Amino acid sequence: MAKNFTRSDRIAQQLQRDVAELIRAELDHPKASLITITDVEVTRDYSHAKIFYTFLGTAEDAQAIAAKLENAKGFLRSELSRGFKLFKMPELHFVYDHSIENGMHLDSLIQQAVSTKALDDEEGDVKEGDA
Repeated sequence: MAKNFTRSDRIAQQLQRDVAELIRAELDHPKASLITITDVEVTRDYSHAKIFYTFLGTAEDAQAIAAKLENAKGFLRSELSRGFKLFKMPELHFVYDHSIENGMHLDSLIQQAVSTKALDDEEGDVKEGDA
């Protein structure tokens, strides 16, 4: 059965791999290895690529990383163009991905609700045992 991947999907996947490698190897920041590229979206005409990333560190470091990525867009684009055979290399747009933080927050809320329910059930069992 044939897989239904479009060319833009394949380009996005390759961009994700290559950008992650370039950031790890070439970005001049001591905490660049803490950047994770989570997703890449490429427009249908390949003129823009939205690169979603996360960063494990403090808020101040995250701001410094965001500024560093913004400044390195041209360099990363020129390095990427050497490995791609596209008519036009997409313009890179870096977007911080909050989905992991949101997921962790939701997970903690669920755990809190489960533990509260378990405590309520235990208190209910104790009150029924007293009667």
